[in-house]
This record gives sequence, structure tokens and C-alpha cells, in this order.
Amino acid sequence: MSRTAEWKIRLYLVEEDATTTARLELDTGTTKLTGHGLARCAPDDTDVPEIGDELAVSRAMSDLAAQMQKAAYGDIEASMSPSHPESGAPRAAWLDTATS
Repeated sequence: MSRTAEWKIRLYLVEEDATTTARLELDTGTTKLTGHGLARCAPDDTDVPEIGDELAVSRAMSDLAAQMQKAAYGDIEASMSPSHPESGAPRAAWLDTATS
């Protein structure tokens, strides 16, 4: 089976004072998820905006990744037939051994 999909991602960064906020919006066409990230510059640190951007965006990506994983596991559970005795844990074929 061959398939191509396009998912749209929008990234918004806002810096106020010594705080950078990132909002990452994912639209798959059927699902919309939003990841949030925050970075604060400590008073004794040199303010380097690029570092705040990187940290805030990486945290928004992590938040979004956790939401995507939760959605995938929910979809796996919903797709399981009643004859399977599993308790909602992902099927072995879908497990990512690199991150488990």
C-alpha cells in the first residue's frame, strides 16, 4: 500500500521580557493538535534570544509528540476487535523499540 499525506504545521514564537513562548499547531486534515513550550532566561544569564527560541520550540515539539503518541495509542485501542484480550497497550507490531 502506497500513500502520501500532507500535514500542515504552524509555529508561533512570542518573546516578552525574558520569556519565550512557542505554540506549534498541527493540522492533519482530520485532527488538530497544539503543542506549547516555554523558556525563561535566568536573571544572571546573558539574554540570547536564539537559545530561548530553541528551548521553547523543542518543548512545544515534545508536548505535541506526547499528544500524537496518546492519539495513536487511542486509535490502536479503538481499532482492536473485541476478540483481542489486550488491555489497551499498543500491539507489539506498533511498538517503537528505539524509544520504549
